[in-house]
Order: sequence, then C-alpha cells, then structure tokens
Amino acid sequence: MPYVEGRVVHDADAHIMEWPTWLVDYADPSVRDRLQPRAEDDGSGRHLDVERVRAKHESAEYRAAEEAEIMSRKNFAATGSFIAEDRPRALDLLGFASQLIFNTFHNGRFAALEQADPELVYGAARAHNRGMVDFCSVDARLLPTCYVPLADFDRAKQMAAEAVAEGAAALLVPSACPKGHSPSHVALDPVWATAQEAGVPIVFHVGGGEPLIDPDYFQNGVPIPPDFHGGEENFRSVSYMAIPRPPEQTLATMIFDGVLERFPALKIGVIEQGAIWIPSWVRQMESAVEAFERHEERLQQLSLRPTEYVQRQIRATPYPTEDVGWITEQVGPDVCLFSSDYPHVEGGRKPVERFEASLGDASDAVRQAFYCDNFVDLMGRAIESIAA
Repeated sequence: MPYVEGRVVHDADAHIMEWPTWLVDYADPSVRDRLQPRAEDDGSGRHLDVERVRAKHESAEYRAAEEAEIMSRKNFAATGSFIAEDRPRALDLLGFASQLIFNTFHNGRFAALEQADPELVYGAARAHNRGMVDFCSVDARLLPTCYVPLADFDRAKQMAAEAVAEGAAALLVPSACPKGHSPSHVALDPVWATAQEAGVPIVFHVGGGEPLIDPDYFQNGVPIPPDFHGGEENFRSVSYMAIPRPPEQTLATMIFDGVLERFPALKIGVIEQGAIWIPSWVRQMESAVEAFERHEERLQQLSLRPTEYVQRQIRATPYPTEDVGWITEQVGPDVCLFSSDYPHVEGGRKPVERFEASLGDASDAVRQAFYCDNFVDLMGRAIESIAA
C-alpha cells in the first residue's frame, strides 16, 4: 500500500543524494581537476562507503521492508536516494504522481563559487545539469532541476538555453543577489524569456542564498546545538529565521523592476524556503508601492499590484510545521504547494498528515490546489503529459 492513496499528489521538493565524486564524474575534462570531490561522508559527518550502502539496497532483506519503511528511511538509506533505477519504485511506494528533483549537497557550493569564481561555477553547473538529467531519465515522473548561475549575462543566457535543450523541467537560480548586479538586471531578460518560452519555471531553493546569517549570532557563550542530523552543517532555530530573506528581497526587486510585468507567463517556485512569511511580505510590498509610487517611474509602469503578481506567478512550499490553512486564507489558494523533501530528514515521516492537520476545514478545492493543481500550474509543459 503506498503512502498516499485516493488523491493525485505532486511533490514539489525531492532530492537525490550525490556520492562524493558525483559532480566530478559529470564534469568536462577542462574543469574536472578544479572540482574537488566533496567530503566522503553521508551529510552528517559520518563516513560514507557508497559500495557498502549500494549492496545493502540490493539485498533481499532491504527490499522486503521497503513498503513499510518508505517514509522512515532517510538520506542514503532511502530507496532511490542515489540509485536512479530504484527511484521509480520509490515513487510507486510513495504514491506521488511526480517529483521535482533537486541536488542535496551543491547549492551552497554553487553560491560560493558564483561569488568567487564565475568561470568555474558555469563548468560546475554544466556537470550538475548532466547529472540531474541523467538521474531523472529513468522515469518521466522525475522532473530534473538544472542550475543556471546568474553571475555572467552571456553565460547565463547560454546555460539556460542548454539546460532547456537537455531536458530541464525547471531552471534553478540562486535566491541571493549575484555579485555586481541585480537579479532584475535587464541583461538577464534572455534567461527569463527562455524559461517562459519553454514553459518551464524558474525555481529558488534553500542553500542558494548562503551565507544566510552572520556566524557571530551563534557566539552566545554556550555550546552550539546540533542540527537535524546531529552535526553542524544544517539549520538551527536561529538560522531558520533567516531563510526567507534572500527570496523576499530578490522577488520584491524582480516585481518592482518589472520582470514579472515583462514576462507575465513566467512562473517562479520558492522551494524549501517556507511560506509563512509570504502574507507579511506581500503586505510590505503593498506598503512600499503606496510609499514610493509617486516618485518611482518603475512602480508607475506596473499594471498589477504586488499581491496580484504573487498570486499569478509565484508558488511556494510551506514547511510541514507551518499553518497552510492560515497562509491560504491570507494570500489565496493559488500559492502553496505540497512537498515531502524526500529523502531528507527535515521532511519528516508524515508530511501529508501534518499538512492535513494545518489545512483543517479547508475546502476540497483548496486541497486540490495544494496537492496538485498549483504544481501543474507552476511546471507548465514539463508536467502536462503526467498530469493528463
């Protein structure tokens, strides 16, 4: 029996677990020597023996318990987490109609490279995109995200076109501001035009706005608590509060500078960055327009209010601890998307149950939008054949 039954559910946030040499394995020879393998650990500081884990996945004992443990096995222990051929079986056991697939370990690395080495980051992104498309090629329900650094205008344009041609279902861009120019710069319009024409969304993901927070916030005179994994690399309560800042500022800038006005069919997904912040952020943008419209021509040229751009073009995944019912009441039923974060620990073992509890007495139409229709709207052509 699959985890989800009786409803079409699309998963807007799922991941692969990349083995240490994954990025190097897919890189062009010209950059391979500059892309060092990441540390040989499982993401929590524990040693990772890929071949030992692979042998466990292939064992009869492991497969016999897959159905019962599909939501409890996490990270490299999860079915289909790094063995592409196993992921369709995981989807069957989960009961999801599709999954939008992201990397696990490389967003922060790309964010740092984009600031420090714009040439290398495009080589790294090209390797990432090959790996993502290759993994997802085993099943049409797996929708690959391909990374497009925004550091260089011409390279960004070229990489967006390459990614679409290779089969990207979404173009992943950093949620932080590129070095030296705004994400709303008109020279990036070809990137948005490529996505709009291809019917694929632009997506942000947590990790693309690093560093999120001044590390001195953790110097409080007592030991720093462990993260979700018992290690040091992921979020804690203090850094969690900073997660919305990059997408808030970037999206507001893109709205005020007319990107969503110039590209009215462009959809933007804000993934694994929560949604509880959206109602107050929308009201703050409305206040900004009220305060500055008389003096700023760019605001005078907008044909919609900020709220209307958000409802028309922006979709976001709430965390399972957030109140989806309240968010929907504040900004309407068209914004929020279901996500599982499979196979990450942060997604929990019962995301549907937690979202159902927060949806409360919401109508069937609201639930249909949350679990299915908003994702179909976000993904455009990439999802049409699956949704049908």
